[in-house]
Amino acid sequence: MHVNGIIAAIIIGLIIGALGRLVIPGRQPIPIWLTIVIGIIAALIGTAIAGAVGVADTAGIDWIELAIQVVLAAVGVAAATRLYARR
Repeated sequence: MHVNGIIAAIIIGLIIGALGRLVIPGRQPIPIWLTIVIGIIAALIGTAIAGAVGVADTAGIDWIELAIQVVLAAVGVAAATRLYARR
């Protein structure tokens, strides 16, 4: 992976993490860096799931893949919020 790929993963992770955070109602007391990490992981896992299902390569924007990634990010943000609330 090159520097461009790392920068792209961080930007996509930020966007996916932010969308996942918006889906969850209420305030999430987790730091922004954790949101980015959750978004990056959700983007990678969501891409793998979309590839396994066969919807990763479509003409135009991959809406199904994006939806999978956002749902995974929302689940990750909700889990992280619960873990942070226990501290």
